[in-house]
Amino acid sequence: MEQQGTEPAQTFEVCTELEGSRLDKFLAVIYPDLSRSFFQKIIKAGQVRIADQVLKQSYLVREGDLITVVVPPAVQIDIRAEHIPLDILYEDADILVVNKPKNMVVHPAPGHYTGTLVNALMYHCQNELSGINGEIRPGIVHRIDKDTTGSLVVCKNDAAHHKLAAQMKAHSVTRRYRGIVTGLVKEDTGAIRSDIGRDPKNRLKMAGNVKNGRPAVTHFRVLERYTRHTYLEFELETGRTHQIRVHMAGIGHPLLGDPLYGPSKCRFHLQGQCLHAMILGFIHPKTDAYMEFSAPLPEYFETLIGPKKGAL
Repeated sequence: MEQQGTEPAQTFEVCTELEGSRLDKFLAVIYPDLSRSFFQKIIKAGQVRIADQVLKQSYLVREGDLITVVVPPAVQIDIRAEHIPLDILYEDADILVVNKPKNMVVHPAPGHYTGTLVNALMYHCQNELSGINGEIRPGIVHRIDKDTTGSLVVCKNDAAHHKLAAQMKAHSVTRRYRGIVTGLVKEDTGAIRSDIGRDPKNRLKMAGNVKNGRPAVTHFRVLERYTRHTYLEFELETGRTHQIRVHMAGIGHPLLGDPLYGPSKCRFHLQGQCLHAMILGFIHPKTDAYMEFSAPLPEYFETLIGPKKGAL
């Protein structure tokens, strides 16, 4: 792996509002598009200082502190480019909007180092992807679960990534999903509000109303009720991991086919949850024009709600 040159150091003065924050949290506020786990690594590497004093992660910043940070640049990607067909909804010099299929992981992770969306993007974009999210997530601003289908925006350069990440952080991006849940939802519309965090009893799952959870809001609207299932549209006000899946399971209506939060058996033999990221809207990072994209429902979904929907 080839490391590029070091970025110039930057110094920030701690304001009153952030006094008492732990060092990694302070840095995550200063650099909203980078994660706290990223800063924990560079703190451990000795790249955060006050004058000549190397700071530890446990340091609580004080008003007036002058924090000097050296953020390492993106590194040369070692991920193998793979010729995997992409369903492209839109593309220009700055962004790419794709319709992700089922059974595709967005970025490499343990157990999934090939066949991911990033592998496909590396081939399609010929390394023209933003490097902000590090060496395994080039271009990735947000993600959807492996078995969730639908629209996802990718950035080709860091300037576009910064602007779209800011929109994500401000919750100003339009994200509307379609899903089929078990049982009959009584209310025609509603909103689910509960903090979401890692399930303390099962680290593979997220859970609502847990200690150290983050606020999450999901709006829903009933599109059609069947005999034993309900077809819904969801709109995300926030974007937590597994948000729709956790919220619907929390009110007793897990997504059809959900292997983590739903019944252990599904008579429709689905490959994962019946959830599709249909509408994605945002301000274009260069033109400042609002753009909205619609990813067509996948074939399996159309079949479920099609002429033979009586099975639902």
